[in-house]
Amino acid sequence: MHAGKPIILPGQTAASARMPIICTPLVGRTRDAVLAEVQQVAPKKPDLLEWRVDFFAGIGNTAEVISLAADIRRAAGGIPVLFTRRSMREGGEKIALDEQGVLTLYAAVMASQTIEFIDYEMVNEPQHIAQVRAQSKANGIQLVLSFHNFQSTPAHPELCAKFALAQTLGGDIAKVAVMPERLEDVLTVLSATLESSQKLDIPLISMSMGAYGSLTRLFGWTCGSAMSFAIGAAASAPGQVPIEDLNTVLEILNKSLAPKG
Repeated sequence: MHAGKPIILPGQTAASARMPIICTPLVGRTRDAVLAEVQQVAPKKPDLLEWRVDFFAGIGNTAEVISLAADIRRAAGGIPVLFTRRSMREGGEKIALDEQGVLTLYAAVMASQTIEFIDYEMVNEPQHIAQVRAQSKANGIQLVLSFHNFQSTPAHPELCAKFALAQTLGGDIAKVAVMPERLEDVLTVLSATLESSQKLDIPLISMSMGAYGSLTRLFGWTCGSAMSFAIGAAASAPGQVPIEDLNTVLEILNKSLAPKG
């Protein structure tokens, strides 16, 4: 039992898609550290790997990034990859690229066909979003349009508006991640996710962060969030839980929510 649309991974159909899929981050600073993470995480069988390239010290060298992306794909044994540069204003690391440099990097990585998904933030300039959208379509890569607030949780209408904006801008998937200041904020995220999942045509990803937010990572899918991020080797955001714990909770909830008789 769940609301919302599933994220379709390569080789899947809507009928075979899992809800939620589990994504584990890769946050190594060096090539060796990233590949060591892949070797540690892949046997745990996540559905998706997110390479947080803003953690990678070699981000300024496009050829090095593409080479490592290809190595990740080989080491991952068929697990698809989400490529993400998270900006500092939305919780990312400081990098040696301006936004035009990021766009150039994105274009080259998408053209290399070494990834299946790419994340870009809705706070960016509309023309930049349109550029990434056009390139992702041309290369058959699914675009996650995202919004992050590490300070607070916007009100229900604003969260719904962020989900809707992702669809309006042409995103294949909408993502919203916010910080709760009290338990009621978690309910706000879940409620906005449920309402938006019933109205919009694209899959949604939502989460609260931090200790309270771990609740959304465990059962947010019942309200329409199609993906949960879990720790495989190291966390990329506060509130992520180990993949083993998340799998246990998902197994229990799926059993409890399955139709009886």
